[in-house]
Amino acid sequence: MASSVSGNGLPTGCKVFTTMPDILFIPEFIFGGLVWTLVASTQVDPANPQGWVMFVSVFCFVFTTLWFFIFLCGANQSSIWPGLDVAYHFIAVVFYLSASVVLAYITIIIGNGASISSIILKIYQEDISAVVMAHVATLLYFIHAILSALRWKSS
Repeated sequence: MASSVSGNGLPTGCKVFTTMPDILFIPEFIFGGLVWTLVASTQVDPANPQGWVMFVSVFCFVFTTLWFFIFLCGANQSSIWPGLDVAYHFIAVVFYLSASVVLAYITIIIGNGASISSIILKIYQEDISAVVMAHVATLLYFIHAILSALRWKSS
């Protein structure tokens, strides 16, 4: 397994753990997984907006995992990879931003309920946590996209 930076400026092997923006893979896993877990543990009501949040969190978690292993194994040696890296992270930003806004809206609706039972309060608190984690994940993907774009431009 190679452990250097390739000619196109993308790290391979263990260098993924030491270079910016690729070190952001780890917090993207953590916060994306937290969004997925928190939304999955609550009552999904209304189903459509919460379904979008689940789709985005699972999609980004799976693709970030795949992307990470591609980088780790050194399969990112082609000159097209820096552009693909920017494109993927930009798509993840758009997806997560839309999901976090929808989740925040649903959370506000739940919180505006006239009488909040203890069950609804638990769902509300978990949704607030999921909103925060979704916004942090959005920020991480945004920073990763910007730094990847700068790397792509300089290669």
